[in-house]
Amino acid sequence: KQYHDKQAFHGRSDIGINSIPHKKIVSYSIHRRDYGHPEIVLSLLAERPEYLDGISGQEPDNMNNQNYKILLVDDEPDVLEFLGYNLRKEGYQVHSCLNGEDAVKKAREILPHLIILDVMMPGIDGIETCTEIRKMEQLQNSIVIFLTARGEDYSQIAGFEAGADDYLTKPIKPKILLSRVKALLRRYRETVAGEGEEDTQVQFSGFTIDKERYVVIRGKEEIIFPKKEFELLLLLTSKPNKVFSREEIFARVWGSDVIVGDRTIDVHIRKIREKLGLDNIRTVKGVGYKFES
Repeated sequence: KQYHDKQAFHGRSDIGINSIPHKKIVSYSIHRRDYGHPEIVLSLLAERPEYLDGISGQEPDNMNNQNYKILLVDDEPDVLEFLGYNLRKEGYQVHSCLNGEDAVKKAREILPHLIILDVMMPGIDGIETCTEIRKMEQLQNSIVIFLTARGEDYSQIAGFEAGADDYLTKPIKPKILLSRVKALLRRYRETVAGEGEEDTQVQFSGFTIDKERYVVIRGKEEIIFPKKEFELLLLLTSKPNKVFSREEIFARVWGSDVIVGDRTIDVHIRKIREKLGLDNIRTVKGVGYKFES
């Protein structure tokens, strides 16, 4: 309501930001060069009340979102249009494909930071598409979100084994979509930033974990792990003999924003044990797991 006095704002680009109570809204207007139009500020506030929060003078998040490329893959044009509209509105670079074959080609071409992928598609389905995408070394850190319809016979574990990071259920609410994308891209930034600060290899019991290539090496043999299995093994071996609780494993590997079944960790641990042929990963009943050196 404080912005209804058009005479106080009209035509003035010299308003002191620090003297205005709701700084971020006015800051948004000034960054957009809408200097003499308080009605624009008001409409922004009505549409995006979250702009009231934050530090004065900072640009809104979507002024940085333009750096991120998102690939949408769904055989339903209406879904692509809906997702694309909401993501573009936030400033993201959005590319779309109607099938898995085109998605693999487009992913190789643009190297997206995040991929939103429908599970049930004709031809190559989402699981196969994700598996192919994860074979590309340049896309090992890219985030993959699966789209599923309510009632679909879809296994979370199958999706995570293929390399998915999260999943969303249709119909999708815009706020949930945007908050999930934002959270997962934050994880992407943290992952990429952390790679340059650590050794790229971890060695244990005759095995070498190559973090950059997402493979485990035994002698001359390379053992391929799906993304979540790899990250789980890397977590456990990062601190030998430390007991990781189930809650910590969920938060570190899947993220606190992702909801997965209770048996997901157990299934992943079993598969890791089978592939390594070792019994170093021990179950601590009622707590979690540890890797014994």
